[in-house]
Amino acid sequence: MNIKDSRVLITGGSSGIGKATAKAFVEKGAKVIITGRDAQKLEQVAKEIGAIPLQFDVSDLKSIPSKTKEALALFDGKLDTLVNNAGIGVFPLLGDITEDHLMQVYTTNVFGLALLTQEIIPLFKSKSYGNIINIGSTASQKGFARGSVYAASKFAVRGMTQSWQAELRKDNIRVSLVNPSEVTTAFADMSRTEREEQANKLGSEDIAQAIISVVEMRNKGFVPEVTVWATNPF
Repeated sequence: MNIKDSRVLITGGSSGIGKATAKAFVEKGAKVIITGRDAQKLEQVAKEIGAIPLQFDVSDLKSIPSKTKEALALFDGKLDTLVNNAGIGVFPLLGDITEDHLMQVYTTNVFGLALLTQEIIPLFKSKSYGNIINIGSTASQKGFARGSVYAASKFAVRGMTQSWQAELRKDNIRVSLVNPSEVTTAFADMSRTEREEQANKLGSEDIAQAIISVVEMRNKGFVPEVTVWATNPF
């Protein structure tokens, strides 16, 4: 797809991977909406990178239909790419897992992601085109200690992505999963403080580059899944 003048909606776009991805799309000439829960931070980041802010918490499931309409109205009813980036994680040991842990993570990582995408699909089907980029994780491929809740949510995202590929390929809608290994962001930090980039770990820009590459592929093909590891993990 030619990114210039395309319209892109990115959830969780005020920091980390979402912010870097929004910046990369804007730099290539796209019009970009970023969503987030913190209105003040969202406004600040949007101004910094040239995006359009929309306060929107995807874990507020009942708000998804109205917020989707609000987003599309900002784009005059048009959209080319949805990046489902918003995600959270908690990491209790088995034995310490609570219902709240499960609901907190699944509401954002799985339920909100699915219901938002479902609102967008009629538009994509009407024009027989669209890009859906789901941000997974290497945790969607292999579990790890303390990963019962988070890894399971990302396994679910991977399963949904594959199901959507089977359903939507005939409509010329490209659905891709991007699996980062550990990225130095504010993820899982309650203070939402961005970590400094480290030589042996990925940065947000690395994942943004992968997403841009997937979307820029000629429209006759698509990348079902891409996994990004740090070159020097130790």
